[in-house]
Amino acid sequence: MLGSPILHLLLLHIALLATDLGVSTATTNKEPFVIRISCGARENVRTQPTNALWYRDFGYTGGRLANATSLLSIVPPLTTLRYFPLSDGPENCYNINRIPRGHYAVRFFFALVKDPNLESEPLFDISVDGTQIYSLRSGWSKKDDQSFVEALVFVPDTSVSACLHSTGHGDPSILSIEIIQVDDRAYYFGPLWGKDTVLRTAKRLTCGSGKPAFDEDYNGNHWGGDRFWLGTSTFAAGSDKSISTEDKIAQASISPNFYPEKIYQSAIVSTDRQPDLSFQMEVDPNKNYSIWLHFAEIDSRIKNTGERVFDVLVNGDVAFENIDIIRMTGEPYTALVLNRTVAVNGRTLTLSLRPINGSHAIINAIEVFEIIAAEHKTAAQEVRALQNLKSSLGLPLRFGWNGDPCVPQQHPWSGVDCQFDSKTGQWVIDGLGLDNQGLKGFLPNDIAKLQYLQSINLSDNSIRGGIPSSLGTITGLEVLDLSYNQLNGSIPESLGQLTSLRILNLNGNFLSGRVPADLGGRPLHRASFNFTGNAGLCGIPGLPTCGPHMSVAAKVGIAFGALVAFLVLLVCLACWWKRRQNILRAQKIAAAREAPYAKARTHFTRDVQMAKHQRVHDQSRNHPESGPHLLS
Repeated sequence: MLGSPILHLLLLHIALLATDLGVSTATTNKEPFVIRISCGARENVRTQPTNALWYRDFGYTGGRLANATSLLSIVPPLTTLRYFPLSDGPENCYNINRIPRGHYAVRFFFALVKDPNLESEPLFDISVDGTQIYSLRSGWSKKDDQSFVEALVFVPDTSVSACLHSTGHGDPSILSIEIIQVDDRAYYFGPLWGKDTVLRTAKRLTCGSGKPAFDEDYNGNHWGGDRFWLGTSTFAAGSDKSISTEDKIAQASISPNFYPEKIYQSAIVSTDRQPDLSFQMEVDPNKNYSIWLHFAEIDSRIKNTGERVFDVLVNGDVAFENIDIIRMTGEPYTALVLNRTVAVNGRTLTLSLRPINGSHAIINAIEVFEIIAAEHKTAAQEVRALQNLKSSLGLPLRFGWNGDPCVPQQHPWSGVDCQFDSKTGQWVIDGLGLDNQGLKGFLPNDIAKLQYLQSINLSDNSIRGGIPSSLGTITGLEVLDLSYNQLNGSIPESLGQLTSLRILNLNGNFLSGRVPADLGGRPLHRASFNFTGNAGLCGIPGLPTCGPHMSVAAKVGIAFGALVAFLVLLVCLACWWKRRQNILRAQKIAAAREAPYAKARTHFTRDVQMAKHQRVHDQSRNHPESGPHLLS
């Protein structure tokens, strides 16, 4: 996409006019919203030399805190981080709420866990509000401009979700998060710019100065977003030179980008030995890039129009022609910003400044942004239903299920199939595959809020409870496999309304009652229904025959009669027990009353018998001669 420098100057003047009219959010009497989080910190922290406030860790979905180590000077001097073991799930997020709607620079710094047993750095992906913005590359912990990632995003709903996605190469870790408000029109680059676009910083370079620095170091305006500038004093040693000045630079820190004046006070200039200036960087292929080039004529020898003229080429194609800084700005020591959007097919982006008429080229700073189309999010109702399902099923921690279920598309939730609904412009859930995952919970009623489901497979788990009748409202459901669980109760009649159902597996549960007629009697044209392994089911071929069908009222009547009979039986048993207790009590009383008389009678009988025995004995002693008498 090529255009004239005049067009870009016109856009700049339009932005300035918008500021004068009060359109810009960056005003002298308003500070941008800023929030900084020191990940893993238990208390708020302030860092020098700017006395910046970092809030203690909050908003995370999981992970563990640890001490941090970093050898890079640009990393904030923080001592803790949060890391996310793969056993805690592949997706972990920071959900930060209560952020004013607007345009923000979001930046993440990374560091290593301070552990002598860890020898390798983790590699993982980063997303903001469902849009993947970066993948860490090997060696990032030793390179200033790879130890962090920064992106410009729009926040439309007062919250930001920042997620770290495991790629299986170590445990993701994060040192800090910064969310800094910028001007609503910051880095406007043309028709593609807007709320559906994310700009990721691929390179930001101040030329002529070899020192890396932040806007804060340059006393920059807070609305600039405290950008980090990687410094370089040369592109090719011996082929160019650096120059600098202490003079003021006009038109530097102005809306909407508010560049610090300092970046224009140094530059790289070509020499007679190599008139062309050339800068090269590695990029991701097949992407669009927004290139911002900064110029200011700070060479005291160049004072008039035509003394320095050059072309700017991007990968060999002329992007800007006949650049004359003094002619375009009106005077020396005045900032000029040019922007171009280019498509890059390969892995290299090359910027070349080619002098015209024997002059030399000059450049003060370079910014390159990758243009990323913001992902459409999953419908809010679907997300809430999945989160409730996660809780009800007791989903293992290893599943994660944090962030957005469907985006970034490179990292959907495990066991969730997504489909984009062009009518609503949102992602929806059309499949759940959580078979054989050790689930032990129950099915919630609001699973039916996933109205786009075509397939549910929850087989080979330990799900208990009943089958929600609300499943019958998911009209597009084609596959329902709940086999080999611990489901009980009856099969809801509502399942008979699922006219698209091709596979229904309810076998291997504890279901009971009659199979609904609309299921058992339906012609099975290429359909497969399985109800076996449920001892209490009846009513279709292959299952026991059901008894006479009774209405609900009859069943209620029988139940009521049984309850009354049971109560009567209880009353009878209570009466019998009471009567029995009374009889036993009376017998005890009678026995107690008769006891003295019986004892006296026993003593009297014994005395009589002893008296008779004594008389016989005495008679024998008084007539010893007498013997027995014999009868003749």
